Amino acid sequence: QVELVESGGGLVQAGGSLRLSCAASGRTFSSYAMGWFRQAPGKEREFVATISWRGGTTAYADSVKGRFTISRDNAKNTVYLQMNSLKPEDTAVYYCAARDGRFVAIATSDYDYWGQGTQVTVSS
Repeated sequence: QVELVESGGGLVQAGGSLRLSCAASGRTFSSYAMGWFRQAPGKEREFVATISWRGGTTAYADSVKGRFTISRDNAKNTVYLQMNSLKPEDTAVYYCAARDGRFVAIATSDYDYWGQGTQVTVSS
């Protein structure tokens, strides 16, 4: 069982940066692949980024590639999402997710545990 708690969301102007953190409980964090997803009002939850169990493999949605970076610190049971050059269309609730498997995945159905989400609002 894994519990996930996101933090770091907030209000930022377009072009600004935020770093989201996701703290995980449980002794087996290092064996889980992790992902970030987001959901804007009236839209379905969508994939943002994913990282493998040791951090050696990452993948990104085309809409954030080159602007966002996912990373993890297994010693701290934490995964991060560094978001640069933010745009108003990045406004959404951002969710951290854990996958009971070592390798990256982009579908919501591939993930077993979810955090409660953190709001990111980008003003124009």
